[in-house]
Amino acid sequence: MKYIGVNGVLTEAAKAVIHVSDHGFLYGMGLFETFRTYKGVPFLLDRHLHRLKEGCQMLGIPFQPDGEQLTKHIQHLMAANGLDEAYIRYTVSAGEEALGLPSGDYTRPNHILFAKPLPSTNTQTGQSSAPSALQLLRTPRNTPEGEVRLKSLHYMNNIFAKRELQQYVEAVRYKAEGMMLTANGFLAEGIVSNLFFVRNNTLYTPDLSTGILPGITREFILELAHLRDIPCEQGLYHWDELKQADEIFMTNSIQEIRPVNLLLEPGGIAIHLSAPLAETESITALLLHDYRQKAGMK
Repeated sequence: MKYIGVNGVLTEAAKAVIHVSDHGFLYGMGLFETFRTYKGVPFLLDRHLHRLKEGCQMLGIPFQPDGEQLTKHIQHLMAANGLDEAYIRYTVSAGEEALGLPSGDYTRPNHILFAKPLPSTNTQTGQSSAPSALQLLRTPRNTPEGEVRLKSLHYMNNIFAKRELQQYVEAVRYKAEGMMLTANGFLAEGIVSNLFFVRNNTLYTPDLSTGILPGITREFILELAHLRDIPCEQGLYHWDELKQADEIFMTNSIQEIRPVNLLLEPGGIAIHLSAPLAETESITALLLHDYRQKAGMK
């Protein structure tokens, strides 16, 4: 990554800095969105910016989204970094303020834009892939700081979960995602993804009341399922219910739909499931097809 966008200015990575008094650095006051491009165009950008705007309003950070201008900035940054497609992170930090907790709104936010190569993907519609695993974690999902979980700069809980994940040999071997439960033992979400599973042709996902992030891709998948008249339920579920699932997949804006066919537990127990993409008429395969079609890849 040679260049980073800092407040709308293309900046050499080594020179891209913010002030130490930025409250994003001091107190985690800031938000970010991650998304990817298809054919050089950011996907679902309006939705990401809407979520970002709502979160900034809650934190007292001024933010007026301009999708057209941001797209131009992203494409300029991609070109400077030699990228045809990219993983994008857009951060809005509260900005420089006096040391101490603020009593009012912020006035000088910082806008930071990263663009890096997309990770390789091994999920192709209609084709099986190497096992994609989900590791049950002991680290519980913390509760949101407010009424709804924000995609904030305070990411300690996720980092604790990632550190635990690296302790499991099989999880590292299969490059597994980590699965966090609530303090009450209900399925919550992955370290960087939302969870779905299928049982008897019904699609299930944990309810937002579990304190999970209201993922953009999660919302989009529910809409795609509705268009196909696939029954959907949002509720409170346990890990053992995944063992009885017909299909399991994780979602985020970078990986799209990531099928799961291996469940791992801390004691070393491994539960193998059928590969959901092996059947072209599986709900996982159908939703992945629809997702990529909407993204302009079909």
